[in-house]
Amino acid sequence: MIKPEGCRLIHRWRETLKKSKSVKRGSSDSGRLPACYEIVTISLGKKMAAELYPSKHSNSQHNSEHSGNSAVSASKRSLLLRQGQQKPLNNNHIHNNTNWQSFYPTLRERNAMMYNNELMADVHFIVGSPGASQRVPAHKYILAVGSSVFYAMFYGELAENKSDIHIPDVEPAAFLILLKYLYSDEIDLEADTVLATLYAAKKYIVPYLAKACVNFLETSLEAKNACILLSQSRLFEEPELTQRCWEVIDAQAELALRSEGFCEIDLQTLEIILSRETLNTKEVVVFEAIVSWAEAECKRQGLPPSARNKRSVLGKALYIVRIPTMSLEEFANGAAQCDLLTLEQTHDIFLWYTAVNKPQLEFSTAQRKGLAPQRCHRFQSSAYRSNQWRYRGRCDSIQFAVDKRVFIAGLGLYGSSCGKAEYSVKIELKRQGVVLAQNFTKFVSDGSSITFSVWFEHPVQVEQDTFYTASAILDGNELSYFGQEGMTEVQCGKVTFQFQCSSDSTNGTGVQGGQIPELIFYA
Repeated sequence: MIKPEGCRLIHRWRETLKKSKSVKRGSSDSGRLPACYEIVTISLGKKMAAELYPSKHSNSQHNSEHSGNSAVSASKRSLLLRQGQQKPLNNNHIHNNTNWQSFYPTLRERNAMMYNNELMADVHFIVGSPGASQRVPAHKYILAVGSSVFYAMFYGELAENKSDIHIPDVEPAAFLILLKYLYSDEIDLEADTVLATLYAAKKYIVPYLAKACVNFLETSLEAKNACILLSQSRLFEEPELTQRCWEVIDAQAELALRSEGFCEIDLQTLEIILSRETLNTKEVVVFEAIVSWAEAECKRQGLPPSARNKRSVLGKALYIVRIPTMSLEEFANGAAQCDLLTLEQTHDIFLWYTAVNKPQLEFSTAQRKGLAPQRCHRFQSSAYRSNQWRYRGRCDSIQFAVDKRVFIAGLGLYGSSCGKAEYSVKIELKRQGVVLAQNFTKFVSDGSSITFSVWFEHPVQVEQDTFYTASAILDGNELSYFGQEGMTEVQCGKVTFQFQCSSDSTNGTGVQGGQIPELIFYA
């Protein structure tokens, strides 16, 4: 059953998309996907999904790169639509030809010609809100064959013989996408209409179209929209999408909580996120996030963002934040100076930090568990020799791929083989030459053969079946430990890593031996 807040969340999703596109247009980061995509319409006889390809490629490039893809082969009659381009709204031109059937040899093609066509139409839908509605012709038999809801509407025991049916809660564009699928098995999805289409597919119980919408949303899932997609996945009762959202929110909690999309979620979703034990971030970030959400909610309700109003819109959500788990310095420099807390609450929390007899607090004092990082170790042994292996400011690099999505959080590196030493290090993660993350930092080696963790600022989502390049450049004590008996494939829990040599490596590191012994990740 679709919940009544669906239209509000669809509107918020569009607002988030607009903000996302404006950021992309102004960004110089070549590693981000472009705002415009090509939508591949795929016959469900072969494959049912919407696939995205960057529209910046020329036709010749596109054909050469994807000639092996059956989804876009001409023989399977795939239809490419660029986002923003419009196809004719109906097929009424066939009225001009009394022998039109002879031009379409298959039943599917002839049915497709009936899509949005007045010819033989025996029902009309008035779709959309008053003032923005559209009259759409349809054929009861085709709709009833594709949807149990339409079957009950037209042929069930309580069927009503109305010529016009009003559907004010479904958007015209989404309804046309639904009809096109019922008539032709083709699915046209775009970012602006996918949520409204999912709503229509759920309302009329068309599961394959709903699944395609969910798949489309998963391809666009990232930290900046994970929270609002979580609220929508709960609304539409899609557990797989909900689980994917949680994976992103847990691993990239700081990015997710600081996103504009977080401020658009509903109160219930806010409370669920704040209660999450596995949020992988500091509590000060959680507190800053609820302040931003409260200000946005006051604006939505037309209230001035006073301390009293912000506490009012947050309600019990304020007390889910585990303020006492902050350090005293974090609390003093942040939450204590924010007007969200009352003077009495601030006073009691300071006493809780410092007094022997601690006051009773309304806030939980239990630290979040967070996520435990996992480590993929690619060598079976390590060694050192007096003339090998040397750090000389050169690049050690290795390529890897995984068989499921993970989040790379950092690298485990070897240190000095000649006693305690400090290293300056630059680590990078790249995909097809594009830098996804990097960090410049220092670490101290104690002279042992253990690995030393060097972290990226934020975990990076890594997609399955794609090769990425991990690199490290160290400067410090030259002689170091190195790995031996490297493995091309390593099983870590439910994730399989594959390794291959990288052309970026200029210091001798490869699959069989060298540096970068560990990848640190969340899964």
